[in-house]
Amino acid sequence: MSYQTTPTVAPRRLTAQDFKTLGLAALGGALEFYDFIIFVFFATVIGKLFFPPDLPDWLVLIQTFGIFAAGYLVRPIGGIVLAHFGDLYGRKRVFAFSLLLMALSTLGMAAMPTYASIGVAAPILLICLRILQGAAIGGEVPGAWTFVAEHVPFRRVGFACGFLCSGLTLGILLGSFIATIINTVFTPDEVVAYAWRIPFLIGGIFGLIAVYLRRWLQETPIFAEMKTSRSLVSELPLKAVLRDYPRGIVISMLLTWILSAGIVVTTLMTATFLQKLYHYTAQQSLAATSFGTLFLIVGTASAGAIVDRVGSGKFFTVASLFFGAATFAFYSYAATSLTVMFVLYAIMGLSVGIVGAVPYVMVRAFPARVRFTGLSFSYNVAYAIFGGLTPIAVTSLLAVNPMAHAYYLLFIAALAFCLGLYLMAKGNEIEAAAGIEELTERLGAEA
Repeated sequence: MSYQTTPTVAPRRLTAQDFKTLGLAALGGALEFYDFIIFVFFATVIGKLFFPPDLPDWLVLIQTFGIFAAGYLVRPIGGIVLAHFGDLYGRKRVFAFSLLLMALSTLGMAAMPTYASIGVAAPILLICLRILQGAAIGGEVPGAWTFVAEHVPFRRVGFACGFLCSGLTLGILLGSFIATIINTVFTPDEVVAYAWRIPFLIGGIFGLIAVYLRRWLQETPIFAEMKTSRSLVSELPLKAVLRDYPRGIVISMLLTWILSAGIVVTTLMTATFLQKLYHYTAQQSLAATSFGTLFLIVGTASAGAIVDRVGSGKFFTVASLFFGAATFAFYSYAATSLTVMFVLYAIMGLSVGIVGAVPYVMVRAFPARVRFTGLSFSYNVAYAIFGGLTPIAVTSLLAVNPMAHAYYLLFIAALAFCLGLYLMAKGNEIEAAAGIEELTERLGAEA
């Protein structure tokens, strides 16, 4: 049976409760991403405070970013464990726990004693807290996508996931904004003395508030129905995923590659490119990145709304062409002038919004009984590999070709185009039912 047939039951509109669910999910996701990413904005200060003072600067920087990377490496483990419990005991509990874990570990960072106070225990404590953050973020993103997709009408799954991606992107922008304020208001000595703790304190406190607000969320109707009908998975969820849904895993991992490459290169790495390759100042580069991120927020929400209407195959086939053209144009002409660079960054930000449609396919690649685990395994393993290797690969290739970052994104666009063609041909076989109360009625009517 095709899951893309026209439903015989008219889909309801999004209700106030739906928007409340989306808002609370996006808010928590934004704060969790803020907590995870704020570390990188204060990496230099943290390196000076938590490692022996006689170490060379380059070694301190490597060790500091190594601790940052540890958060990425532990994501698959944390994500799979949390997803396991999410498929067996409920989405809501795990969804709230991941945010609580992130908030507490971030508050722990705000209160940590430095190397001068406790010696070698300081970096050990730092890496332990970073590992907890990685475990939390590993469960948050797939958990949030699963949660909202199982709450909204089936024709609004794309919009819900795209809106959530906008919230996650907002967390990155918020981290950059807070870091800029801290470095503007306080002197370098004050930042080293105490002000670096403020962003972590803010993130932890607001995270706890978001945990409290998530108390008002309800378990997804899909999981509640499975629990009532005793149709929950009866074996290890990961075992069922690996055995029964290999195509879903492969498609989801490739889509995660597109997502991670788009975000890492165009958002996290481009500020450095603008300074080193295009000779803009640090202030101009950071301002441009923030400006482009605003358009990325709009792009992800728009992508989710569009994919609901046209389907994943057509969307990725067309959007990949826009993505490839916009990113190549930006990196080709960014050096022309500041105004041209800002305009091109805005266009590129919109094009990178293609990533907002990624979870639409991923939540439909696995049935409800193992959706959380399938999504979490595919997303976190792929992100650990591609998200971790992308900066290394792009930076290494720049030594060979100064446009390596642009060519890499052209390759990613080609990958998205090929996936679009594949989904046009095989989408009905891969994308199972996702969403919603009226879909349950439709399937019952068709049975």
